[in-house]
Amino acid sequence: MSESGNNYREPRPARVAAVLSLILDKWRRDPTALLQILREAQEALDWIPPAAVEQLAQALSLPRSKIEGVAGFYSFLYTRPQGRYRVLFADNIIERMQGSAALMERMCRSLWVEAGKVSEDGLVSVGTTSCIGMGDQGPALLVNNRVIPRLDEARIDQLCELIRGEVPLADWPAELFVVADNVRRGDILLDAGLQPGDALKAVRDRIQPTGLDASNSRSWREGLPQGLAGPAVVIDELRRSGLRGRGGAGFSTALKWDACRNAPVPVGGCRVVVCNADEGEPGTFKDRVLLNSHADLVFEGMTVAAMAVGARRGFLYLRGEYRHLLETLEAVLVRRREAGLLGEGILGIAGADFDIEIHLGAGAYVCGEESALIESLEGKRGTPRNRPPFPVTNGYLDQPTVVDNVETFACSALIAQRGGDWFAAIGTEKSTGTKLLSISGDVAAPGVYEFPFGVTIGEVLLACGASGTQAVQVGGPSGTCVNVAEFGRRIAFEDVPSAGAFMVFDATRDMFEVARNFTHFFAHESCGFCTPCRVGTSLLKNLMDKLANGHGSPYDFAEIEKMNHILQQMSHCGLGHSACNPVLDTIARFRPAYERRLSNAAFAPAFDLDRALAPARQMTGRDDEGAHLPAHFEEAQS
Repeated sequence: MSESGNNYREPRPARVAAVLSLILDKWRRDPTALLQILREAQEALDWIPPAAVEQLAQALSLPRSKIEGVAGFYSFLYTRPQGRYRVLFADNIIERMQGSAALMERMCRSLWVEAGKVSEDGLVSVGTTSCIGMGDQGPALLVNNRVIPRLDEARIDQLCELIRGEVPLADWPAELFVVADNVRRGDILLDAGLQPGDALKAVRDRIQPTGLDASNSRSWREGLPQGLAGPAVVIDELRRSGLRGRGGAGFSTALKWDACRNAPVPVGGCRVVVCNADEGEPGTFKDRVLLNSHADLVFEGMTVAAMAVGARRGFLYLRGEYRHLLETLEAVLVRRREAGLLGEGILGIAGADFDIEIHLGAGAYVCGEESALIESLEGKRGTPRNRPPFPVTNGYLDQPTVVDNVETFACSALIAQRGGDWFAAIGTEKSTGTKLLSISGDVAAPGVYEFPFGVTIGEVLLACGASGTQAVQVGGPSGTCVNVAEFGRRIAFEDVPSAGAFMVFDATRDMFEVARNFTHFFAHESCGFCTPCRVGTSLLKNLMDKLANGHGSPYDFAEIEKMNHILQQMSHCGLGHSACNPVLDTIARFRPAYERRLSNAAFAPAFDLDRALAPARQMTGRDDEGAHLPAHFEEAQS
């Protein structure tokens, strides 16, 4: 079939073969790079046609079902034709508050396309995605994986004109794609001022007295037993710093690195360092800023970790929504290699070999969980693993692997350069250092703020210009919702922990609708691996929709409690465990928002059968008593 005309026509096998040949050569025909190969194939072909699946199965010696399974798992991969312009509006609660739904409707009307579908000519498809890390400058959308923030009616009309004119994306006005950092308050991280190599040189200088010769550089590669000199001093500094992982769980970074360093390495393998840059929690965008403007600090921290644990290979797993940062990050890596800060013989030390690859995600929130991320790195569906064993002993390709997030590695670089005692003096006894907060919602100055741990929620609200605040969602949908009475609580692991999201809602917001948006998010992002989560999140969403549609009763509260118990006890991973959190929090703190939606004191069915028969009555021209269900029937159904 011809490739000219609309996007529904499948590309010729010869073109598919030519595209795939280049991509496969780039990735060394490595099956573990399947996700990257599929992403790049889609960028070239607009979708993943059957011919591509067949040819990849042959080239990689993989079953066709494996290719299809991976392609079908990630929401940014398409095995059916999409528009040549693929538009995805961010649909989290913050963007909804900013008017994203009305703007999407305006685009659909203008382009004569139905939301969630492809236009008849194959030119454009318009849909939604959960969050693209732009809560501080939304509403925002992705078009062919490129982000456009600060949407308004005029900008939507401009985009529609460019699409109707079939203007190539490369020729669109550059100002459309400008993403601001919006750093509102900096501290030790955002105002660090470290030059590339400073932290690595500090580590080298610390271990020189022990004799960093050939034997110790061999220890870099293989790790050292507890208590010996050399790279072990890096972990000692971490231990004194009290650094805890910034991903939300707050596990000791020193313990994690030490466990990896002392784990046996399989024959022919090596230790691995992975930076989790899959910042998928709605309301979080602080890693975007670190990667855009402080990438050297992050890569330096990863290299410090490699020195400490004896790693030779590193990965930065970048969320698919941050595709626009890829070229910037790759340029930083090139510069670091040229400066002798990556690659072979780092800082001129024989055997000190470590390099970093960037792998892109493809729209799967669950890949923020470290074992699911590793599965994705291996070219698989991002399904969380059973634990134990943990990644520190059996991670990437069954090798000892350190997985930390962007902010944690940035902190590690500072500690390596300035020392653990300096870091421990900041924050609280159990939560040392500072925390980056992504502040969005009903505030005068949304953006990224850095505070020492221990800052109160009220102090944060004052700093960002919030007024009339009724609630703050700390840590995203899986975190904690607090009300006015709790604004004296502190951002700290021992009080209100946060992975970074800080969503503010004033008194005009309906907290029921906030929680309802979160339940839709969890239902959409469940990986489907375990039945309790796959079914439970969907049932929870349906219960919230039932309440929203005016069919609620106290019975539904009991069902939500029951659902929470099942999800907590039986879900495979943390997504299911936390799915009910926003509903339970808002019921406890904002119960009137739920009670005004109750229509029956006992039980109200979600489905009105008599109302559903209305189209049939209209078609037959009947509206007499006999065309309606008897009242006793409806009562019996209740």
